[in-house]
Amino acid sequence: MKVSRRSSDVAIFVTLGLFNVFRPFVLALGVVSCIASGVHRRTLCYPLRIAMKVAIQGELGSFSHEASGNMLPAATVVPCARSAEVFDRVEGGSVQAAVIPIENSLAGSVAEHFDLLLTREVFVHREFYLRIRHNLIAIPGVKLNAIRQVFSHPVALDQCRKFFRSHPRIRAVPFYDTAGSVRHIVAERLHDAAAIAPKQAAGQYGGRVLLAEIEDDQQNYTRFLLISKSKKIGKGANKTSIGFVLKNVPGVLFKALSVFALRDINLSKIESRPLRGHPWEYVFFVDILRGDDEASRNALRHLEEIAEFVKILGVYPAAQAL
Repeated sequence: MKVSRRSSDVAIFVTLGLFNVFRPFVLALGVVSCIASGVHRRTLCYPLRIAMKVAIQGELGSFSHEASGNMLPAATVVPCARSAEVFDRVEGGSVQAAVIPIENSLAGSVAEHFDLLLTREVFVHREFYLRIRHNLIAIPGVKLNAIRQVFSHPVALDQCRKFFRSHPRIRAVPFYDTAGSVRHIVAERLHDAAAIAPKQAAGQYGGRVLLAEIEDDQQNYTRFLLISKSKKIGKGANKTSIGFVLKNVPGVLFKALSVFALRDINLSKIESRPLRGHPWEYVFFVDILRGDDEASRNALRHLEEIAEFVKILGVYPAAQAL
């Protein structure tokens, strides 16, 4: 495929759906022209002066990095130490999007990210299910029988209990990040230590995989969300995420859920979280399997009559069923 460009431009590829979502800041980044010849019918090629930047929480080589590579393969990844920093960057405009984990099929929801989605001015545009594969990684030359301690994020350690039961001499050491634990053992040249992390982290920091896929349960998936400041709804959106607060009166939750049942709208998720600053009050987070259609809009208007507060967190295409 031939792509002509100015010497200062970088060509990136954006799917039709994502281009519609990200049009405002794609244009702001300096689109020169659309080059259509020889391009796959579902892909548009735009030469940009700078590439799209996407923030993640955690280090390069993490599962968030892997997920962002699947969702926005041409973007430059900006690692952030804290989740709040990810949202700060999106709101402040230093990145055009972010990829965040929202729930794991075994460990459950990422509570902080639900809280941030509720309070920050961001919008969900896409979801992606990443199969979680935990690998034992050490510096090159280190053998398994030399390992006495394994570093990783507490959730990753907990998801590899069978490994630790079968290797009782190895101690699990909690660390702030899966990929960060690989960077640590490689930087410190630890010959009696290993890390549990994605395979990508080994390549990122120069480690070597000693054992692959040591997770206890292979049905281990994390759901990631792509967020940005833009609230433009892309084509093919058939799922909506909302948060709402109800008064504490008898039957109010029944009434709230009835607005969907009356219109044959299916819910794929519902959970409650404490409402920050209001002890013993709760926010309900719900995913409904409808996009921005008449039935959905009517249901949400009906919900607003019942609830004290309603926020649409995003309208986006549902990820392919696992």
